[in-house]
Order: sequence, then structure tokens, then C-alpha cells
Amino acid sequence: MKFLRLLVVLLSLSITNIFAQSRIQNIEKAFNNLLNDEQAKHALVSLCVLDANTGKTLFAHNEQIGLATASTLKTITAATAFSVLGKDFQYQTTLAYSGKITTDGTLKGNLIIIGNGDPTLGSWRYQNKENAVLTQWVAAIKSAGIKKIEGAIIGDDRIFGTQTTPEGWVWQDIGNYYGAGTSGLAWRENQFDIHLRPGSSTADEVKIVKTVPATPYVQIVNELKTGAAGTGDRSYAFFPPYSNVAYLRGSWGMGIGKTGISVALPDPAFDCAYRLQDTLKRLGINTNQQATTTRLMALSNQPVPTVTQKISTISSPTLSEITYWFLKKSINLYGESLLKTIALKSGKEASTAKGAEAEIAFWTNKGIEKSALNIIDGSGLSPGDRITTAAMASILFQAQKEVWFPDYYKAFPEYNGMKIKSGTINDVSAFAGYHTDAAGNKYIVVININNYSGSGINKKLFKVLDELK
Repeated sequence: MKFLRLLVVLLSLSITNIFAQSRIQNIEKAFNNLLNDEQAKHALVSLCVLDANTGKTLFAHNEQIGLATASTLKTITAATAFSVLGKDFQYQTTLAYSGKITTDGTLKGNLIIIGNGDPTLGSWRYQNKENAVLTQWVAAIKSAGIKKIEGAIIGDDRIFGTQTTPEGWVWQDIGNYYGAGTSGLAWRENQFDIHLRPGSSTADEVKIVKTVPATPYVQIVNELKTGAAGTGDRSYAFFPPYSNVAYLRGSWGMGIGKTGISVALPDPAFDCAYRLQDTLKRLGINTNQQATTTRLMALSNQPVPTVTQKISTISSPTLSEITYWFLKKSINLYGESLLKTIALKSGKEASTAKGAEAEIAFWTNKGIEKSALNIIDGSGLSPGDRITTAAMASILFQAQKEVWFPDYYKAFPEYNGMKIKSGTINDVSAFAGYHTDAAGNKYIVVININNYSGSGINKKLFKVLDELK
């Protein structure tokens, strides 16, 4: 009986080994087909497949060559944030006032909204939506007995400094919603909408219907052309941080099903203070000064008032909740905010560069080669990021051992029947994540192609990944 049991085990191992070898051969064949494809003629392609249980490399090619990652970099940012900040980490935004409140309810001072870097404040994805936040602040102001303000509403965004966008971001991206920069006082994911209407022919101009919400302090220069039917959205906003002039360029196709585009807020802290001032005005609580920010006050050599009393604190969702949408919807703002927060938590200045430095140091201490992690930003929007597929796969492998892994894994989107994060920027397409095949075997996979030509490349990447099913 013992001999028979041993024989069964040996046969089982032999069959498993033959199956594994066959699978690797199939992956290699599929990958070579990709390499020989016309779309990859001038491209650099990398693949790294690990056994998720052991970390053993099952197949790899060009795995030690650093490539632009696009949004697959978010998997590293999220793993670092979980490790450094903890899955229950929350940001805090505080409403306070300076000066004093007189017996007749006049605040002889300022209302100050003190940001702590929360990228979700006012976001429609969570409980702390714009109206909910404004309602809580109004209630706190009324509870404090304030009926009139002889001062200003100040957005305090100092914690993240004045550089909102990472160095190396592309000019075409920066003014659009996905290129919205960070702010110490982020607001409504640092974006607003512009509703558009195409003309009846390509000779007609595109009409701006309205902005949502109304943003009267922004001047929009409309250079959009009506596109032919079927051309869709080829429009871009060119809108520098802290500017009040946006240029819309490109085309807006006839018959398009969208109402408009989302563009980056030029100064989220100002917009936050502006919205609170506007809300109070409609409720009969007036201020005698315009909304402002600590940055604008510094430019005018005005000192920031000392806080007399805090009257409201809003906690963000937990990091686990933030990461869910960060990875599912690939929100670049979250990645950049988390990177600066990682820098702060590591005792460094809250800058993109210092956050990248802290992130690289963290994984270097975990055994990843420093030279394999050329990190420029937190979201992967920068075309200058260069990371090897081997390094990314190793981080995904190590993440499985952590207590926060279930929340991390849950946040991965599903593509091609796999739990993998996608990444796309100009002529770059990548996927990174986890897969369990029909037999229960678990894999970690990172595939990346830079400088491909044409369109529809993802279907060809999926043909390689299909060999793991």
C-alpha cells in the first residue's frame, strides 16, 4: 500500500511537471509570435511570469530591461502606501477660524479650511461628496454662532507645497481631468466639467453649453472644431496649474454620445474656499473679502492667520477604500497624493521626488535592485518611468504575504478573465497582476510593450496571457 501511494504521488508530480513544462512551452511560443508580429517590429517587449506560491520564474524575456510602465506603476504605489501608511490610514481635513466671534455673531477673522492632502474630499465616489462636505461645514459654522464674517475664507493647501504636477508630465495631459495635479486641499478630485455641443457640419464651431459646476473665475477660449460623425472626442484642454485661462483644442464629433469633457481645476484650494463662500452667501452668511488661499496670500506677502478654534474635522475613507478606486478606475490624482503622503510619513518633504525616493528605498530594503526602479511619479502618467517587469513581479509576489493583501487584491480590475491592472500611454501597453487557472495554479504576470505601432495591441497581449488559462 505504501508503495502504491508513493507511486501515485510520483505519477502525479510527473504529470504536473509535464503539464507545467507544456504550459511554459506554449507561453514561449505565443510570446515569440508576439515578438514576430508586425506591430512589435520596432518595439521592446517584456514578460515575466512567476509561480505565485513559490516566486519561481516560470518564463521571462527582457525582464531586466526598464520600460515605461504607464498605469501598472499604480500597483507599486498602492503596495508601498499599504506598507508605509497602513490599510486603515485616513486623511483629516479641518475647518477652523481665526480671530473672535462677537456677541452678535460676527466673526472678526477668517474661516480656514486646512487641507491634509486628502485626494477624495468632495469626490462623488464616497460619503464625503461635495454637498455633504459643504453641509457639514455650514452646520459647524452655524453651531459656532457665526452669522457674518469680517474676513475671508482661506483654503490652506501648504502641506503639499506649490508644485502640483510632477516634472516630466506631458503638456497635452496636464489640463485634462486625468492630468489633474495634487493639492494639499484637493476638491472634487480636482476637476470640473465643460458641456459641449457639436455643430451640424464640420464647418461649424463647437458650442460651450456650460460648466458644471459654474466656474465664472475661469475664462475658456474655445478653439474646438466640429468633427465628422464617428470621430468622437478628440478634444484636449490646455490649462496650466494656477491659471484662469483654458484653451480647448481639437475636435468634438457630430453624433457623439457624451455631454462634454472633464478638465483639471487650476487651483483646487481656491475652488474649495470659493464653493464654501458661495454656499454661505446663499444662506445669508456674508463675507466682506474674496475667497483666497495660503499660496495667494504668500504671493501678496500676507501672513496666514493663527487658528483660534477648530470647529469641524472630516475624515477621508480608509486607504483600503481609496486604493479600491485608485486601481479600479486608475485615478492618477490618488497616486500622486499617496506618493507625497509616503514622503511625509517617511520624514521627508512632501514632494513627488522625495516620495519616489522613499518608495525606491523601501523596496530596495526588500531586496529589489535600486537600478530596476526608476520612478518619476506615483501614477505612471510620466513617460519617463522605467521599471523592469521582474521588479514589478517581485513586488506583486511579496505583497501576497502582507495582512493588507486581500484589500489590495480586491482593488485589481478584471481584464481578459484575470485580476490585472492595465497601463496605457502613448505607444505603451502593459498589464500586471494575478491569475488562477482552471486547475487552481496561481501565477503572477507582468507583460509590457513599448513603442508598438498601430492599434488593437491588447488582443495580442491577451493571446500570450491566455496560455496561463
